[in-house]
Amino acid sequence: MSNSYARSGDTDIAIAGARAGAAVVRDLYGLRPARIDKGGGDFATTADVEAEEAILGVIRAARPGDAVLGEEGGHRGAADAERQWLVDPLCGTLNYAAGSMLVAVNVALRAGAAAVADPFSGEVFFTDGETAWVRYEGAGDVRLAPTPDTRLVDVNLDPPFPAAPGFRAVDLLARPEFAERFRPRVVSTTLALAWVAAGRRAAYVTDGGDLSQNVHFAAGIALCRAAGCVVSGIDGAPMGEGHGLVAAADDETHELLMSMIRA
Repeated sequence: MSNSYARSGDTDIAIAGARAGAAVVRDLYGLRPARIDKGGGDFATTADVEAEEAILGVIRAARPGDAVLGEEGGHRGAADAERQWLVDPLCGTLNYAAGSMLVAVNVALRAGAAAVADPFSGEVFFTDGETAWVRYEGAGDVRLAPTPDTRLVDVNLDPPFPAAPGFRAVDLLARPEFAERFRPRVVSTTLALAWVAAGRRAAYVTDGGDLSQNVHFAAGIALCRAAGCVVSGIDGAPMGEGHGLVAAADDETHELLMSMIRA
């Protein structure tokens, strides 16, 4: 590679892990993989489990002393390990089970490198913790450049809604000032955060607790931060101190959304 930026070994591992998981997800698509009930209406599929094992294989081969927190397998490795990987092998399981290709594979080193792979476009969004890029299948890497120009805002409407009744994302969409400035989209996968970092979305909003070290969100948050997006909780607090998530392409977009949320 002739890239002018420096990639750490951890970044390469994150990319390789995300690609390994994406290959499994892609290969099993349309085969109606068996569902594994998690209770409360939540479920995984055999694609989730097999993709996580593929990712674990990459991490174990390269960093055998690291711990891993996986969506399906939980914590693996030494409890006192200094380094931990956060893995969501199939973000968007409900979409996948319904035959939709709006899914992602997330691999993130806590406070470090991260990668988000789109199994069907072949794109891998990644960061070394300082800069963020997208790698296209069979092509080079392009630096991510967030912009609010699309005016599209992705909103996660999946329950539960821990901030209700004070805030519910669906109420945000009903505000006249939201419709005057933005257009809503609903994507319940990390692709939405990767698209904010890439300039394909103006912002992303979701309710929830502390998402900064959540396997579903850690990789996407890392991408947005490295790309230069404005990232906070829905209460405006820094990630790790508040709850929920607002990731916006720029300060103006972030402040507009925060003013509507506060109202």
